[in-house]
Amino acid sequence: MRTARGPRGMSLVPSANSVRATLVAVLLAACSPSFQPKQFHTNTDLFAASMKEYERKHWDNAITGFERLTLDLSPRDTLLPHAHWFLAVAHEGKGEHLLAAASFLRLAETFPDDSLADDALLNAGDAYARLWRDPALDPQYGSLAQLQYRQLASIYPDSPLADSAQKRSAHIDDLMAQKDYNTAVHYVRRKCFDCALIYLKDVVKNYQNSLVARDALMRMVEVYRNPLMNYRDEAAETCVTLRTAYPADPGVIKLCPGSATADSTTRAAKPAKPAR
Repeated sequence: MRTARGPRGMSLVPSANSVRATLVAVLLAACSPSFQPKQFHTNTDLFAASMKEYERKHWDNAITGFERLTLDLSPRDTLLPHAHWFLAVAHEGKGEHLLAAASFLRLAETFPDDSLADDALLNAGDAYARLWRDPALDPQYGSLAQLQYRQLASIYPDSPLADSAQKRSAHIDDLMAQKDYNTAVHYVRRKCFDCALIYLKDVVKNYQNSLVARDALMRMVEVYRNPLMNYRDEAAETCVTLRTAYPADPGVIKLCPGSATADSTTRAAKPAKPAR
């Protein structure tokens, strides 16, 4: 086979050495970061450059810059809280929710009096919540989200974000309650009624304002009435609770015929148990 020749007999097939040299050059270019914090002489210049990278959604460069600033800036430098903030948001931009939450919390804990502190707590809660959307999953991240929302409402009750934190906290409660309720239903299907009651009671006790609190009470009545259990008194007491809390609910009326007024009259007429 003839080798292709270019002008003046030059081979058009690159040599092995030239191929290796080209690959090395490409690899070096790929390994050399285009954004290097050390090339900026002042922290102010680095912050401005990092902001440009952030605005362009060059998240890796922005993270590199802001992370360096969180290490180099003086604790009294007014840029430091903002460096923590934009570092966290850049992590969110990359979908790194756990790292984002850590950066938001570092801001809130280090600068509790800063105007960004309550925002940081809310965003930390949101970052954890994004890691726990399915009630069937381990609730660790849901609990961490709940903690941040509650801290915001407790530490900054006058914050304009307090109401949002309480609503998001209630949403986490709904997910937690749903998880316990689903577990209870699973045990009912397996006819492990005592196991089911443990989870149903937890829903009623810990998440009484949740969306499934009513369903949990109704399921408790059904379990108590099951022939394998036959806990008539417990079923009757749970019906009283249901009729009191949901007097006009069609499902409750069908499951527990009667009225809250009749229940209160019965309780008043019932003699008190003697003290032991």
